[in-house]
Amino acid sequence: MRTITRLFGAACLWLASGSLAVYASVPSPVVEGTNIIKLAEQAPVHWVSVAQIESSLVERPPMAVGFDIDDTVLFSSPGFWRGKKTWSPDSDDYLHTPAFWEKMNNGWDAFSIPKEVARQLIAMHVKRGDSIFFITGRSQTQTESVTKTLQEDFLIPAANMNPVIFAGDQPGQNTKTQWLKEKQIRIFYGDSDSDIAAARASEARPVRILRAANSTYKPLPQAGAMGEEVIVDSEF
Repeated sequence: MRTITRLFGAACLWLASGSLAVYASVPSPVVEGTNIIKLAEQAPVHWVSVAQIESSLVERPPMAVGFDIDDTVLFSSPGFWRGKKTWSPDSDDYLHTPAFWEKMNNGWDAFSIPKEVARQLIAMHVKRGDSIFFITGRSQTQTESVTKTLQEDFLIPAANMNPVIFAGDQPGQNTKTQWLKEKQIRIFYGDSDSDIAAARASEARPVRILRAANSTYKPLPQAGAMGEEVIVDSEF
């Protein structure tokens, strides 16, 4: 009897120690977790939808509207990624390399993905009869296929379409401002702070498009920080 009792006690101790070992092996949490307050938190910016923009224009006659290209109407990071790897893997010097812009402006947008928010906005403006301009900070090249690509990607009728304006990049100068003024752009859509600043300087209505989180253009801008309207769900 005593032998059975000792065996039973040993078995209990073995089971208890095994249970403790299991609990001791559970890893500590690697995140703090969340709560409904954190989940519900929203940035206090002026969010708008495409439908709201369209509604705000109901009483307005056809006008000239402008769009930035990269990260606004096209997710063009694949071309920029290839350019960096090809010409300057360790720096952004490729952006000052004419050979890169020749490639980018003459075919590499075949790998760019049209953004859905741009499809909606452009379709809305075409329906209104607005004249559509694309004003980009890309360097100008002798030839370009960007105009044709955008017209085909977004199904823009010839009556609404204008050739792409390559404003280029000049240190200390917002090169888009003069074009917005010259073309009398009334609304300008862009993803960068310089787009919003150019619109303000030319007295156009600035509307922010969200830059995709996986864009090669870093850091991501703080949308809404300049008091502009920001389109919801516009990162894709």
